[in-house]
Amino acid sequence: MNAIKEIVREFKQNNKGGIFSVCCSNKYVIEAAMDRLRNKDMYLLIESTANQVDQFGGYTGMKPKDFVNYVYKIADENKFPRKKILLGGDHLGPLTWTNLDEKEAMENSKELIRQYVMAGYTKIHIDTSMPLKDDIKIGIYNDNLIAQRAAELCKVSEEAYKELKKDNVSATHPVYIIGSEVPTPGGVKCCEDEKGVVITRIKDLKTTIDTFKNKFHEFNIYEAWDFVVGVVVQPGVEFGSDYILEYDRESAKDLSEVLKEYPSLVFEAHSTDYQTPQALRNMVQDGFIILKVGPALTYGFREGAFALNDIENEMFKYNANIELSKFRDVLDFIMANRPNYWKNYYSGCGENIKIERKYSLSDRCRYYMPMKEVEFSLNKMINNLNKVDIPITLISQFMHSQYKKIRLGEMKLTPENLIKDRIGEYIDDYIYAVSLKK
Repeated sequence: MNAIKEIVREFKQNNKGGIFSVCCSNKYVIEAAMDRLRNKDMYLLIESTANQVDQFGGYTGMKPKDFVNYVYKIADENKFPRKKILLGGDHLGPLTWTNLDEKEAMENSKELIRQYVMAGYTKIHIDTSMPLKDDIKIGIYNDNLIAQRAAELCKVSEEAYKELKKDNVSATHPVYIIGSEVPTPGGVKCCEDEKGVVITRIKDLKTTIDTFKNKFHEFNIYEAWDFVVGVVVQPGVEFGSDYILEYDRESAKDLSEVLKEYPSLVFEAHSTDYQTPQALRNMVQDGFIILKVGPALTYGFREGAFALNDIENEMFKYNANIELSKFRDVLDFIMANRPNYWKNYYSGCGENIKIERKYSLSDRCRYYMPMKEVEFSLNKMINNLNKVDIPITLISQFMHSQYKKIRLGEMKLTPENLIKDRIGEYIDDYIYAVSLKK
């Protein structure tokens, strides 16, 4: 039994439980999630997005099998059981190939799906919600076309699973997430705003489900429909560079009610980053039991790394024998000189952009962390601080929550632990949200 399908069944039958998805490849984030869930009876769902990991390497340089090995290596190093890890593929489809014609974009998407399934991913979000170059030319793009492309990709997934099963008889059948109203990965762009966020209409939801189901049948993948467990909808939550749209359960109550008409389906909620703990719990209670989070976790990583940079500067700025990492300056220099990852998200005067590059909720910093110059600077900072005993007074000044845990004997004082515990504060909100009792 696919664990996610079991979680969905438990919610539908007993109105309890849920799961959050760590959409991130950052090693510190993954380790922080493992630390938080190590002693809990919960699965750790880790997802890679189509632009992070694909058959060409994505921006992380990893193919699907590489990412699986990467996660399992971290798990082994941190003594976290592999059996508690679930792997998902997010926005699998033509996300990064919308500038191509349909044939080439779909061929790339099919190979993308095939590699994810063959690598052992057991949760597949099929996303064909974005128009391609041909669609814009012709001016035709609707639920029917979205569902048809999704069915094509799902058929490839089913064939890949059968192939995988030949070599691994215990391979788990993947579950599928569908939808046509899929929020842009990573928050809204600077050309969009909160006024453009509209809660999914009931009529549109029903049309989407019916259309997808019919297309699955047209492509003779009847059994695959039994593994469709979730639909991506817009419940009215979103975030931009400097604002957060809070979940309003009264506004989303119609969506929550209509879910009762579908005994095997739940909602998957994207862009839940920065919601309050109670808002997240309300979402789970209302049927949005798969909560996706990514930028908020790397935002926590960035906060922790900046705090350590402040500590490093205070300790060593007058020490001629220590070469400072200049982590914050190196990161901003690289971002300023390679604006492709943030230029569509940050706008305004030069002063405003300088602030957003460092502190934006969109956290476009995360795209620069794997770059060799930034990674080198981060490691230099960690190594500098590992050579000395960090005064508890500086911990109190720059990371007061962690200071209190150290004082209580709840965590060991290391630079790595300080960063991971800062990330863990965001993870705690999601653990609270999905830990529903009947």
